[in-house]
Amino acid sequence: MFEKYIIVEKETKNIFTDGKPTGFQVGARVPYYRGLGISMIEDIKLSVDGNTVSPDKILVELHGNKYTLAAMQTEADDRWEFGEVGILKVQQPGGLAPGNHKITLAFTLRISYMPVIAVREDSKVLSV
Repeated sequence: MFEKYIIVEKETKNIFTDGKPTGFQVGARVPYYRGLGISMIEDIKLSVDGNTVSPDKILVELHGNKYTLAAMQTEADDRWEFGEVGILKVQQPGGLAPGNHKITLAFTLRISYMPVIAVREDSKVLSV
């Protein structure tokens, strides 16, 4: 239902350090209407043009806090609220080449009252 809102187009762009592209970021919203404690986000999968980004290269920035995906698993106090835009940052020398890229982002969520793990995915072709 909320899948089409996962990727935030205006926050998806290259990251520059000293005028040079050193990586890229993807804006994201958690696809659950109540928000979740971040330890309930089992996994985040990001791919660009069909190439999966290694989970250890993703850093999640959420309302001033920064987490690796591994650190999110043990964070008991922080939440990702519905509608809140988080930033997934990936260090990649040169960032993304100028032009269109197919970005796919999938969240695996553990929701307390659901007997199965929920996977929600969004794909968009964006110009960087």
